Amino acid sequence: MFTCIIVTYGFTDQEVETLLKFRDSLFNTTALNNWNKSSLCKGNGSNWTGVICVNDDFYGLQLENMGLKGIIDIGTLSELSSLRTVSFMNNHFEGPIPEIKKLGGALRGLFLSNNQFNGEIPDDAFDGMKSLTKVYLANNTFTGKLPTSLARLPKLLELWLENNQFEGQLPDFRSTALRDVNVANNKFEGPIPASLSNMSASFFSGNNLCDKPLDPCKSSKKKRSIPKIAIILVIVGVAALAAIVLASFLFRGRRRPKTSQMGKSSAAKIHKNDVQYKKAGSAPLPDHRENYNKKSENGKLYFVRNGRERFDLQDLLRASAEVLESGSFGSSYKALLLSGPAVVVKRFRQMSNVGKEEFHEHMRRLGSLTHPNLLPLVAFYYKKEEKLLITDFIENGSLASHLHSKPSPDQPALDWPTRLKIIKGVAKGLAYLHKELSALTLPHGHLKSSNVLLDDTFEPLLADYALAPVVNKDHAQQIMVAYKSPEFTQRDRTTKKTDVWSLGILILELLTGKFPANYLKQGKGANADLATWVNSVVREEWTGEVFDKEMKGTKNGEGEMLKLLKIGMCCCEWNVETRWDMWEAFEKIEELKERDADEEYSSYGSEGDVYSSRAVTEDDFSFSVTG
Repeated sequence: MFTCIIVTYGFTDQEVETLLKFRDSLFNTTALNNWNKSSLCKGNGSNWTGVICVNDDFYGLQLENMGLKGIIDIGTLSELSSLRTVSFMNNHFEGPIPEIKKLGGALRGLFLSNNQFNGEIPDDAFDGMKSLTKVYLANNTFTGKLPTSLARLPKLLELWLENNQFEGQLPDFRSTALRDVNVANNKFEGPIPASLSNMSASFFSGNNLCDKPLDPCKSSKKKRSIPKIAIILVIVGVAALAAIVLASFLFRGRRRPKTSQMGKSSAAKIHKNDVQYKKAGSAPLPDHRENYNKKSENGKLYFVRNGRERFDLQDLLRASAEVLESGSFGSSYKALLLSGPAVVVKRFRQMSNVGKEEFHEHMRRLGSLTHPNLLPLVAFYYKKEEKLLITDFIENGSLASHLHSKPSPDQPALDWPTRLKIIKGVAKGLAYLHKELSALTLPHGHLKSSNVLLDDTFEPLLADYALAPVVNKDHAQQIMVAYKSPEFTQRDRTTKKTDVWSLGILILELLTGKFPANYLKQGKGANADLATWVNSVVREEWTGEVFDKEMKGTKNGEGEMLKLLKIGMCCCEWNVETRWDMWEAFEKIEELKERDADEEYSSYGSEGDVYSSRAVTEDDFSFSVTG
């Protein structure tokens, strides 16, 4: 199997010994078997699972989703002077919160969500942690009041406390930079401090709280008692009025003809005739109109983006529509509203395990994302059995359709400059997701060519991103691209580098024009058909067989194409520890150009045609991360 040759860097023996000592204090450490006395950091990557490096230096630990147990040895961790972030999310730790203040004032991120920690947090637990910006304690069973030292953190940006048993009143927080404080589903009571009034209302649900962004607190002053005679008079008056209204209603009812069943069915037929189908037998939203027509919160569209023209659910039901596809998540429809642009409505049925507040909050977070290479979420609809996500309609279609469908006479095949532009945009959008959704293991999770849409200038827009947290787990593992990665096939786990693997497969698909057939299989299976094929061709000293023969405009660009091919192979390296991380891949892709530098690849023929160039051998793939 092809692997990238990596240049190693220096590291301190003390850090290695300390990390090994810390691992030995834990139980069920199978995921950390590659922790040994080998090289630790390599640029912004690491050879050790869960170790974060920045510029060749140890930076932090991200030990998530590993089934770890035991006591977190804070004393040993405190010996790591360069420790800046530590995450133990989604493991099996229990008992009281560790003595985190021993980690010192340089720690910036603390992530303990989704464990079984319990009990009260000491009031001085966060004393001296003046650099702490992110604290994640959600989904444990902490009790008692919030510690004063937590409220005093001067640089706090994000605080996630949902789904615990905290109680008492919310304190005023010292930090003026707060952007997310989620205390949903605890036992807090009383008024919400003014410093938190601009947060989402869902952040405070499941408590006994009041004031902005919730309803105003009720006055505690006692109302003057009302004499019993006044109460009796009011009751008699209301009863008399009700009798008058009832008599009037019955009288009018006798004079009004009954609504015919024929009238109801005719209205349904008229509505159904407005719908234009692309596939015979496919049923868009109107056939399920009764599911959405209730005059309740279930019939409401929630818009997550400002500056967009609003419409309601009935506007969608009345719009003419056509079926776009019946994908792995559900059906998609193009709806032509009476006013405004066309929109796409995606129906999701495999999201029934997620609660309403959690779903609403996740959709709001997605709606807050803004990047030129992301397809923005416009609105959503929630019902326990079914969800709708609404986005803009992109006329130019997906990258998959341009790569694998027969082009029309007025639509030529994608040339090399266009493909390079597309992959650069994909990398930018993916890097943005990894930055903004850093708390998610899978910031995208479903990156593939059919989820890369192209606008009229062929700028890519990533779609169906960050849905893993709200899709039912069993269904996600059957159909989402992330769960076809080697690490999930072999070890039933995913990491931040899983998205990088998907990016690598996408790069190979873009360059070869070959579709990754394993994506069509549900569940586990052969996970690197395309990468394996490219590897085999490299070993046999191919010429131009690996590149898509429909790709034009390759003159003077074959060297850069070869660089991109190398990047793709390093991104889909089977060994997740030696695979590039997102930032390494992004930086290498950003360096690519449409044309080779004058001094490079001078051994190529004067015509510059990649298909007549010299044979490319496996030696061409022996290159360093540092370039």
